[in-house]
Amino acid sequence: MTVPVPDVVLHEYGPAVSVPLGAAAGRALAASGVLQSATPDPARDGHWLLRAGSRVGALRTPGGPVVRIMPKTPVSRIFFLLGFSLAPERAWRDDREGTVDTGSYDDVVAALAHAVERRVDAALRQGVLQGYREVEESSLVVRGRIREADQIRRHFGRTPPVEIAYDAYTADTAENRILRTAVERLLRLPGVPGPVRRRLAHQRVRLADALPLVRGQELPRWQPSRLNSRYQPALRLCEAVLRGSSPEHRPPGSDPLAVDGFLFDMNQLFEDFVTVALSEALKAHGLAPRLQDPHHLDLAGLVRIRPDLVVRTRDGRTPVAVVDAKYKVEKADGGLNADLYQALAYATVLGLREAHLVYAAGRQPTRHHEVRGTAAGTDGRGARLYQHSVDLAREPRHLLSALRDIAALLTRACTPT
Repeated sequence: MTVPVPDVVLHEYGPAVSVPLGAAAGRALAASGVLQSATPDPARDGHWLLRAGSRVGALRTPGGPVVRIMPKTPVSRIFFLLGFSLAPERAWRDDREGTVDTGSYDDVVAALAHAVERRVDAALRQGVLQGYREVEESSLVVRGRIREADQIRRHFGRTPPVEIAYDAYTADTAENRILRTAVERLLRLPGVPGPVRRRLAHQRVRLADALPLVRGQELPRWQPSRLNSRYQPALRLCEAVLRGSSPEHRPPGSDPLAVDGFLFDMNQLFEDFVTVALSEALKAHGLAPRLQDPHHLDLAGLVRIRPDLVVRTRDGRTPVAVVDAKYKVEKADGGLNADLYQALAYATVLGLREAHLVYAAGRQPTRHHEVRGTAAGTDGRGARLYQHSVDLAREPRHLLSALRDIAALLTRACTPT
């Protein structure tokens, strides 16, 4: 009788936990990069010290335990951040300030599985979407058009079979393949509750005519249209599932070490939310935001920099403000001075009078630092570096209000003084 291995519970950016772990499972975790650190415990044989970083969710190593990483941020808020980042136009969010239906679950994987199943069910409520897809195959019957080059190359002009191509009206479309694959991945994840797992299995049956994607296969492209509008909320969420699941790592000279699970990177999630929300607010002020705008620090173009958000004038030519998002709590002891140096570099390269840092939570209200040695502007002040904070524990409307306030401050940069 196999003794079940108990789950390992870690906390986002929490202390390291000593866990009984086999060498293969420990190496898989260390190689995957999903944890901040995974090293053998020097004080206990057969144990590894595991410490979580910014990724939250659950994963399972070959022959090892299920590792659950609990977030600091409420699960419902995580899905609000994800929803806003995926669809700022609110195309897939409901009326409750952009919240996503995560049920009563406070575990990331359980809430994700519930949310996806609900969205897929809503998408299929009017039936499975069908469409035309080009098919190329060998056939004993001529249908569509003959692929003459392939016919000559493969069969030397003999018939049958015939190499043909035709448009098939089928449920095996890009949209249905994405939904089917996401459902399949969720059914394999650890921690999916029984009732949700049964509903997901039902959705898989409804999507049986769509082929699931092979692991590592690029997601098929789909174009938003009136016909697939009811699918779009589910598609965006399912694509997020497929991009964040089952990380793999292949060390040199060895077989791949698969770590099966789903993980949100809170660093990336917060950055996406801040930049997208600010962009939406800035567009309302007639400005042109640019995400991940590339520049170089040096004249030779050897040192590349990429601010999270550069705000430009309406014509997109002149930069007027720069923003960088930081998913970490500000420290009163000056431990984040490196962030200020980075912001100053951005402002210097772009020729700006100010730069802005936006943190997740924080101990102090918005404040600024006036930089010594910088030339005074028309207002008689030197360059300024602003530090803002948004508390992710607050309600969505408060989060968006705080970012609208920051956007209003950014618009002052393009107003003549």
